[in-house]
Amino acid sequence: MAVGQRAIEAAGTGVARPGPLARAREWWEQEHVFGYGLILPALLLIVCLVAYPFGMAIYFSLSDYWVGSPGNFVGLENFRDILGNEVFQRTVYNSFVFTSIAVAFKIVLGVWLAMLLFRNFKLKRLIRGAVLLPWVIPTALSTLAWWWMFDSLYSVVNWTAIRLGIISPPGPNWLGMTEYAMAAVIAVNVWRGLPFFAIIVLAGLVSIPREYYEAAEVDGASSWGRFRHVTLPLLKPVLAVVILFSTIFTFSDFNIVYVMTRGGPVNTTHLFATLAYQVGLNGGNLGQGAAISLFLFPMLAAVVFLQLRYIRKE
Repeated sequence: MAVGQRAIEAAGTGVARPGPLARAREWWEQEHVFGYGLILPALLLIVCLVAYPFGMAIYFSLSDYWVGSPGNFVGLENFRDILGNEVFQRTVYNSFVFTSIAVAFKIVLGVWLAMLLFRNFKLKRLIRGAVLLPWVIPTALSTLAWWWMFDSLYSVVNWTAIRLGIISPPGPNWLGMTEYAMAAVIAVNVWRGLPFFAIIVLAGLVSIPREYYEAAEVDGASSWGRFRHVTLPLLKPVLAVVILFSTIFTFSDFNIVYVMTRGGPVNTTHLFATLAYQVGLNGGNLGQGAAISLFLFPMLAAVVFLQLRYIRKE
């Protein structure tokens, strides 16, 4: 009777009750519901592709987990073992040397290349697109080409340097000697990461108002003075961001080192990612492999913290 009475009253007032679809739409359009609905796909992606693998890595690192053998909880034993390992100690040293030198070259060459691309010249758009090719080409494919160029028997690099009179024949064994192998992988990393650095800096250069340069010219500033007092200060926030990303990409590099040297010769070019792969997957010791990979996290976290703090100040 009560339901019938309400239906009669609604009919009498001429107001139709909203259907289920309309009520669902009204609920979905609420600000708090719609907002959480928008971030839910990104949250699921982070949980499935970041949080879950990270949690499994922590679980593996705290157990003597081998391929095909679940293992038992061993606490920090894996971390103590790798800290006393000479190969791991060399890997820590390699990672900092590799990242420091590569990022330093990217900063200098990237700013220089961006300044060149900022000028007006013929075929500017075509050349800008060509500059991006090293970064666009798949890493494994381009690194295989460099591996062939540095080959001890068919080295194009040695052949060119000998013809130019830079070195004497037969030339160095680039991938078979420690110092030369590290120089080779650093060179390839710089070659690949330079376009990304230059294009981001170029975007920052384009955003600088032209009036600042005109005012500096009126004051009699030289080209170096304009760069030092106008371009560089206004590029600092952009440089801080691109250096942050470049440091992360370089520190965690895997493809270039693995394809060219596989950590050799005699484990002297290993980075964290390649050593973790060798120990964890090739060697089957997932526990120690996970422990090695987790050492990368606090180091990257410290770098990100310091650089983000600088960016906030700017």
